[in-house]
Amino acid sequence: MTTATLSALFEPTAFGAIEVPNRIVMAPMTRTRSGAAGVPTGLVAEYYAQRAGVGLIVSEGAYPSHGSQAYVGQPGIADAEQAAGWKLVADKVHDNGGRIVVQLMHGGRSAHPNINGGRRVVAPSAIAIQGQTFTERGQEAHAQPEALTEAELPGIVEEFVDSARRAIDAGLDGVEIHSANGYLLHQFLAPAANQRTDQYGGSPENRARFVVEVVTAVANAIGADRVGIRISPENMIQDTNETDRPDVLATYSALLTSLRPLGLAYVSILHGEPDGDLVRTLAEHFGGKTLISGGFREVPTTREDAATLIELPHVHAVVVGRALIGNPDLATRWREGAPENALRPELFYGVGPDGYTDYPTHNAN
Repeated sequence: MTTATLSALFEPTAFGAIEVPNRIVMAPMTRTRSGAAGVPTGLVAEYYAQRAGVGLIVSEGAYPSHGSQAYVGQPGIADAEQAAGWKLVADKVHDNGGRIVVQLMHGGRSAHPNINGGRRVVAPSAIAIQGQTFTERGQEAHAQPEALTEAELPGIVEEFVDSARRAIDAGLDGVEIHSANGYLLHQFLAPAANQRTDQYGGSPENRARFVVEVVTAVANAIGADRVGIRISPENMIQDTNETDRPDVLATYSALLTSLRPLGLAYVSILHGEPDGDLVRTLAEHFGGKTLISGGFREVPTTREDAATLIELPHVHAVVVGRALIGNPDLATRWREGAPENALRPELFYGVGPDGYTDYPTHNAN
């Protein structure tokens, strides 16, 4: 790694209307600190504000409707009280000089009646995820979802639109639409989860249709230059099982080609081969700013990893996860070559400040 490759991480740029001072982006990471009501608190605001030195913060996934909640303690942006909590977050991040977008995440079949207050669990098709999920009652089998009817889909679109408007009204800099990691929009893209026979199933173009409708509606509501989308092609999480490379390429090419005319702020791509043909091709189809993370990893992204990624011609920013859990001042540490804190994975999910807001900055060590 040369000084020149490292300095590329600290060049300013813009993602649509969002101007950023560097190209380190905080990944959306579930932290379960928002309580039973899903309202971000002062503790949540402190956590994000501590990390305001990165170019852009993408919040953990917030549910756009109460039925779409996928985790105990997950924040929502489904009502006025939750939006007020996000205003607290946005204000504190901005006071610390940062920029933050909220990720809109509909759980789809990842939801559960003992998580979402006894509400329906819906999905593209009535196919349950195998295995168990953590609910208010402990570990339970995933729920059997109901297949959404065509008549219900416009209502889901409106949930995304309404939550995006709440985000902008609360002072957030934009939204990221979660179409990755096995949640509702990814479920529409993946043949293993979507076995519909109507215009929203079957061909790659049909499976991409609902995602395009959601993103287009949100872009029309708040401005495309404040909207990003996250995708994770070939991420085998939550039974999405995208194992057919030609189908994956066709599906995500159809999606990004359809979204290209909107002029979105960015696409964020999570894939284990960030310099592979698939990611390069998808970035070309999108034609705009591309944020890259190198797939789910047990080992945090390093300074050297990020410097290597930012040199790739299709990469405009590097999305960093675990390293930012343990190092609120990560951008400063990377710029100075300072050592990093040890992570405490046993505290990634919890209800208080331990393992959340108590990691020291370099100057405090």
